[in-house]
Order: sequence, then C-alpha cells, then structure tokens
Amino acid sequence: MTEEKKSLDRGLKNRHVQLIALGGAIGTGLFLGSGRSIQLAGPSILIAYAAVGAMCFLIMRALGELLLSDTSKHSFIDFIAKYLGVKAAFVTGWTYWFCWVSIAMADLTATGTYVRYWFPSIPAWLPEVIILALLIGLNLVAVALFGELEFWFSLIKVIAIIALIVTGIVLMIIGFKTSKGTVSLSNIWSYGGFFPTGASGFLKSFQMATFAFVGIELVGLVAGETKDPETVIPKAINSLPIRVLLFYIGALAVIMSIYPWNSLNADQSPFVEVFADIGVAAAATIVNLVVLSSAASACNSAIYSTGRMLHSLSREGNAPSRYSKLTRHYVPAAAIFFSSAVILIAVILNFFMPSQVFTLITSISTICFLFIWFMIVFAHFKYRQSEKQKAKGKPKEKRKFPMPLFPYTSYLIVAFLAFIVFVLFLQGETRQALFFVPIWFIALLVIFEWKIKPKFK
Repeated sequence: MTEEKKSLDRGLKNRHVQLIALGGAIGTGLFLGSGRSIQLAGPSILIAYAAVGAMCFLIMRALGELLLSDTSKHSFIDFIAKYLGVKAAFVTGWTYWFCWVSIAMADLTATGTYVRYWFPSIPAWLPEVIILALLIGLNLVAVALFGELEFWFSLIKVIAIIALIVTGIVLMIIGFKTSKGTVSLSNIWSYGGFFPTGASGFLKSFQMATFAFVGIELVGLVAGETKDPETVIPKAINSLPIRVLLFYIGALAVIMSIYPWNSLNADQSPFVEVFADIGVAAAATIVNLVVLSSAASACNSAIYSTGRMLHSLSREGNAPSRYSKLTRHYVPAAAIFFSSAVILIAVILNFFMPSQVFTLITSISTICFLFIWFMIVFAHFKYRQSEKQKAKGKPKEKRKFPMPLFPYTSYLIVAFLAFIVFVLFLQGETRQALFFVPIWFIALLVIFEWKIKPKFK
C-alpha cells in the first residue's frame, strides 16, 4: 500500500553522492569501447576526452549554481519550469526520461551477454529479467539502498581503473617487455605522432567521448535526496576534473604506453589485452565482472533517474498524477514500475529487431543528452538574468557556488554543443539519428498542446 508524501527523502550521504557522481563519469564505453576509440583517433583521443570533460565541468557548474539557489527544488526540471516555462519543462523532462530508458535498453541487454560468458547455455533473456527484477526491488526499498548499491558498483569500476594505472606505472619503471615491445610513455607519440589518423579521426572521436560522459548530470536528480546539499553538491562537481584526468586520460594514456595504439584490437577490451599479456590469467574473467557491474550500474541509475523524472513531471502536471505518489519509504514506486516496464519491453523487442536499431536508439539518446545539457545551461542563463534584475539598486550579495566567468562560459558551452552536433552530422550512422530527433520533439509538442496546455488555462 502507498501513501502520498510531500517530498522525496533526503537519504543519500556524502559518500553516496561522491561515488554516484564518479560512476556517472565512468561507463562501459571506457572498458569495452575505448579500444575502438583509440583505433579511430590514436593518441589524440586524450585531447577529445579532455575537451569534453572540460565542457562537462562547466555544465555541471551551471547546474550546481542552479541547485544551490533553491534547495527546496528536487531536480533541474523544476528550475527549467521556473525559468523557461512549463512547455520547456515538459519537453525536457520526457526527453531526459527517454535518454535513460534508451541507455537502459542497451545496458540491460549487455548484462545478458556478460552473464552468458560464464553460463553460455542459459538463454540471454533470463539474466536480463533477473537483474532488472533485482534492481527494481532494490530501488523500491529506499533511496539510501540505491545509493549504497551505486557506491559499490562505482567502487568496483574505480578499483579496476586504479589497478590498471598502478600496474602501468610499475611496468614503465621496470621497463617491462610485452609481446608488442617495451612499456614506455614514448609509445604514445612514437607511432605516427599525436594525430596519426588526421583531423577526420580526431573529429569523429568526439562523438564517442561525448557519449562516455552522458549521465554526469545525474547529480542534478540526486540533489533532491541529498543530506546537506550545500556541502555535498559542490564537492561532487568540483572533483569532476580530477576524475576526468585520472579515470579517462590517465587510464588511456597508460594503455597506450603499454601497447602502441595501433596494436590494440578495436573489438576487444584493452583492459583484457593488457592484463592478459602481462600474465594475469584471469584477466578476461576479472574485466567481465567489471563490465557486468558497470552495465548493472547503468541500469540501476536508469531505473532511479526515470522514476524520479516521472515523479517530477507528475508534480508539475506534465504526467499522470499517480506518478507523483510515494511509498512509505518515500520512493515513487508507480513511476519506477512504468519506466521499468518500458525498459523490459525494449529487451523483449531486442529478439526481433536487428542490433542496428539499438545503435540508432543510442545515437538518438546521445543527441537528446546534448539537448538536456543545453537546457540546463539555458535555464542557468535565465536564472542569472532574473537575479540581475532583482539585484538592481541593492547591495551585491555573495553567490552560492557561482559559475566561473559567466556569461562567457555559457556561450562557450553552446558553441561546443553545436560543434558536437556538426560532428554527428559527419557520420552516416549518427546522421540518421539527427533526422529522427525532430520527430520526437514534434510529438512531444503536439502532446503538450493537446493534453497538458489546457490544464494551465
């Protein structure tokens, strides 16, 4: 039985938020997709990750200032509704919900593949259903349990990356020889320079780098359930540059120091290659466990975020009222069940649809995330304009966690997001997604005018 509560519970502790923020910046793309990224761009992939990471840090600073300007609000959608209007909040909220549902589709399907590595005889759907049911159950208990689960999921990923980096440094110090040659930092630039695949490969790598960072804005949802947000949120956001340097640039630099970039297999995890070649016999099993936890973590975050987004939309009148109700554990159970049902349908459809369809959905999701980031920055811009108007003729007040170099950084972010869209247009696979996205937005606008707008008259 459920009973309606006024607000979500602030059950997340500092360590939960720190690891959730960290986990949002480390996805399966790093463990499985980095081999293909390196083959595409060579060492210049490090610059792509650094550039995207820098922009994401600025986006998060804009989001952080918004969140701390009014801690009574529970998600960035609440701020978009306040500063950009209910129509913008409706489109942004449902788009963000779709982003996480589509990510969950791919990652939940991947969990089946990872489990079958150990148990090849079982059908792929069985572990997917079991994992989804387990994650739903954990999300229904309490937000603190979600935070605890994400804490351990993220910790596994962090330990794996740190193990790789430490191992690589030791190998460089002792001059270890692999089947590809001597481990050395010079391997990074000794095989064709820093841009061996030219401008084309470098530009195309930005799509992969951008997708690697989707989900960092999850801090904007957990803010509503965070104890002491004024301390926790700035700490989580300000640590982003260190996370980017260590877990992306550091890990990939070590990989390319151990193996020349052109020796890596684009279809295999470079983590497996590195550990296997230096004599760790259980490398494949270890990395498979890590990527399984990473995929389960992504599904866990998807169930959490889609449920909270639906709850927020319902509170604003942009979704059926039943999704605003909370259980006695302060959890939006109805919203979680609906989102999970959609995710499960997608997994079932995976048996009847070719893999290209899910690649297309993931590409659409990436484009939609660019839209979400733009709306966060736009809402922040409108907030600062509003505050400027209110402050006329009054003593200047110190801001909580102000975005650096505003408004120039806002302009820089928008220009960068436009650049990413241009890069997506250059590639056939992602270009198709660009044509589908307008259909999604048109459908949302039609639904708003037909169903939602009359409520506000």
